[in-house]
Amino acid sequence: MDLSRRRFLQATMLTAAAAGLTAACGGGGAGGTRNGKNLTLWYWGGGLSDKVVKDAEAHFTEVTLKSAQIGGDFKQKLLTTLTGGQSVPDITGIKGEDMASFLPNANRFLDLNDLGFKEVAPQYLEWKTKLARSEDGRQIGFPIDIGPTAMFYRADFFEQAGLPSEPEQVAAQIKTWDDWFDAGRELHKAVPSASLINSASAVFDIAVGQGTQRFVDSGNHFVGDQDHIRAAWDLAVRPYELGLDAKINDNSWNAAIAKGTLATELGAAWHALDISSAAPDSKGKWRVAPMPGGPSNLGGSFLALPRQCRNPEQAFKVVSWLLSPANDARGFADAAIFPAAPAAYAMPQMTAGDPYFGGQKTIDVFGPAAKAIPAAYEAPADAALMATYKTELTNVETKGKKPDDAWKDAVAQARQIAQRQGVR
Repeated sequence: MDLSRRRFLQATMLTAAAAGLTAACGGGGAGGTRNGKNLTLWYWGGGLSDKVVKDAEAHFTEVTLKSAQIGGDFKQKLLTTLTGGQSVPDITGIKGEDMASFLPNANRFLDLNDLGFKEVAPQYLEWKTKLARSEDGRQIGFPIDIGPTAMFYRADFFEQAGLPSEPEQVAAQIKTWDDWFDAGRELHKAVPSASLINSASAVFDIAVGQGTQRFVDSGNHFVGDQDHIRAAWDLAVRPYELGLDAKINDNSWNAAIAKGTLATELGAAWHALDISSAAPDSKGKWRVAPMPGGPSNLGGSFLALPRQCRNPEQAFKVVSWLLSPANDARGFADAAIFPAAPAAYAMPQMTAGDPYFGGQKTIDVFGPAAKAIPAAYEAPADAALMATYKTELTNVETKGKKPDDAWKDAVAQARQIAQRQGVR
């Protein structure tokens, strides 16, 4: 199951999609009444702090900034608008998982380096900014946020199982994936109704991200059949084989969290909002510890300026202000949007204890993880390839398909997709 907070919030915007498009596209086409004193901003629900966006609308008095949250399939709507060339937003969000697919057509966007990004780039994590940089050096995306991962866990269940329950103690005992599996066995004995993980896909996604290579290498060769992906696959099916997998591949995750049938959750910093929203009555029971096996990244997006932008210099000022370290910290406090600017990690909005997590200062876990995330090349086909492996993992969980057979089918399907997209 995909536990992306942004996708969950996006679904609530579906009924407002038409109204959002109308609001965003006011002003006519590129050759019509568009002018440099009106700027439009497209983003999706949860993609930016609504409070910071509203403040930007008031802050920039020399232009009229009009923002709109676009519901439904954001990427497809943006692609359709860019292709048509009419009513293109001056500033637009691009989701992290979609950025690689936009890079081959980087000329659809302005090079932010020409507008001053090189001067501010050192404020942001290099591995993140690189993900929005084309092969010829064009920087088309300004980092909004990242998704450093960690292990969320029920401290009360750990206590019942005789395991350490304080974050520092858990971090010392659960360092590797094998440590996590060992803890899972003890947890299941003590609390039989509680599973270790919601689905195999959640483990696979994170395990792949813990490495420095994904499904396609930088030379455009398919490597989705090699040892590093097979190792991630084997880790993903292990909880299933041990009987510790909740096998949640539908919309029942909220109910499972609320009922207390999940002892740990592996997820990004923004996943804290998912958990607290689904299980408000569990306030004070959850804690956060470092990810077994090392940090990984899930999610995190960018702002970009389409080449039709009416006032690039002013638009870049707006983006720089929206995503300054200070406003990044506000975004975390407002909507759990984890900053790509490390300077924000020391600001009060991020160093305060979180009451839901028993007063724990979760930045002590997520901050170091953010800085240690390994850099890996993401090919345009990456998201489509990842989906084939997740589909086959779901077949293991829901249909009882043998893991080895599912692996072979996942690799075969991924190779076909890669070849159709020009991967060698």
